[in-house]
Amino acid sequence: MNEAQRNLPVRDWLPRTAALLLGTLALATAFIAAYVGALHQPTPRDVPVGVVLGDQRAQAVMAAVRQRTNKIEPIEYDDPGAADDGLTSREVYGVLSSAPDNGLRLTTASASAPAAAELVTQVLGQAARQANLPIQVTDEVPVESTDPRGLVPFYLAVGYVLGGYLASTALGLRTGTAPVSLPRAGLRVAALAVYSVVLGIVGATVVGPVLDVWHHDIPAVAAVGALAVFAAAMVASAVQAWLGLLGTGLVILLLVVLGNPGSGGIYAPEFLPAWLRGMHRWNVPGLATDLIKSAVYFDRRSTGWALSGLIIWTLLGILGLVTATVFRAHRRAARARARPDAPGAPAAHG
Repeated sequence: MNEAQRNLPVRDWLPRTAALLLGTLALATAFIAAYVGALHQPTPRDVPVGVVLGDQRAQAVMAAVRQRTNKIEPIEYDDPGAADDGLTSREVYGVLSSAPDNGLRLTTASASAPAAAELVTQVLGQAARQANLPIQVTDEVPVESTDPRGLVPFYLAVGYVLGGYLASTALGLRTGTAPVSLPRAGLRVAALAVYSVVLGIVGATVVGPVLDVWHHDIPAVAAVGALAVFAAAMVASAVQAWLGLLGTGLVILLLVVLGNPGSGGIYAPEFLPAWLRGMHRWNVPGLATDLIKSAVYFDRRSTGWALSGLIIWTLLGILGLVTATVFRAHRRAARARARPDAPGAPAAHG
């Protein structure tokens, strides 16, 4: 703060300072409400489990379970191959089928969400015992032993998203929230793209060779990380370019206050309150978490919407930044023309 700013009358700085403090208070309150409200009492509902049409034994057990509780939701497939594809593409957390020994076989994918796979195993195991049927449980896609709770994809995604919007905020504070021209906007996009690639590689290196959490797919994790960082940075840049300081608060609200608990990274979406359950399918932290899981544990079929969603957010962010730059440039030009002393302004006549 310079000398002139320090000597401003109280009435000149108090309203703005009060507004900043009230905004911070609102964000902190929303943070407490969102995290505590979403995570204090996870209640699973409609956790999807696959079953093949015509598999009478498995269907009977699933129907009995559904009559007693809404924790499990049967998802019917036409054949075993489609059910297996549903498991590896993360449509379901498990597949229940009949076994040759007149029992049942439950195939799970704990890498999707260990708590969800554990719930499915517990509920269907109890149902099989009540029906006097032996059940064999196989974890087809297990989590790494170095990440038994399956939280590393979420925390890695949080780091990537945090790095993206902090980089955008830092550039905005240094050079202005809205670039002064389209070439400057292009330079900002390019700088954030390079930064995103570097942070993507750094994050993948930390969870791979440094901390030794994952021993494979490091290039894929780095690529996903770069996209996640860039998407967050572009969204933040666009919002800040249009709204200035208020935009920074809105970015924090969307990407952190609501984005993290709604990402499905701490608890599976089916464990969250109804107002948060579908958020992971459109918010940047949720899409990034899902795409990291797909890159590490699953095949390309599971990347579809998560990859598309992050690309869409990136393109929308670039479009928002460019349009804000053009809009503000036009406004500056219009104000300049409106000043009587501006070059080219009509001369005053006495």
